[in-house]
Amino acid sequence: MATISAEAVKSLRERTGAGFMDCKRVLEETNGDVEKAVVLLRERGLAAAARKAGREAREGLVSSYIHTGGRVGVLIEVNCETDFVARTDEFQKLVRDLAIQVAGLAPLYVDVDAIPADALERKRAELAGDPAAASKPAEIREKIVDGQLRKWYREVCLLEQPFRDEERAVRDLVTEKIATIGENIRVRRFVRYALGEDL
Repeated sequence: MATISAEAVKSLRERTGAGFMDCKRVLEETNGDVEKAVVLLRERGLAAAARKAGREAREGLVSSYIHTGGRVGVLIEVNCETDFVARTDEFQKLVRDLAIQVAGLAPLYVDVDAIPADALERKRAELAGDPAAASKPAEIREKIVDGQLRKWYREVCLLEQPFRDEERAVRDLVTEKIATIGENIRVRRFVRYALGEDL
């Protein structure tokens, strides 16, 4: 078994946000391989997050973000399980990051489940009526439409959007925070205002 230095544990902790003892245990299991340890912590964190997903989240924050220049503003509600967590810097930073995401990329819905059925059907019909898709056989056309719908979800659903310029989706960011904070977190709703919109 490899000897695990305090520096290695500290480095892994800074990289993942996991607890000190969790980092030490995982480094011992992976014989000091930091990359394997990151993967293992992420897998365990996602499993822990999945177990917490069913828990009720009624506390949290309603927060605002006004972009520089005052031309775009966002109100967002993000829930967690306890008011103690809602007051932590880590949770407040997550809420602010989510508000900035909404201001910058202007999603219309929290997630795919929030899209009204009629809007989804209209979009599906629009994509199916596209001449490039319409000329294909039915089974291929369905796959094309489904692929384009997934791309559309990444534009209009906050949790499906890529977080800033990273590969991970906003959903992955929230899941990671559930794992590190230890409580269920749910983006309940948001509204985005842009100066002169709908005039």
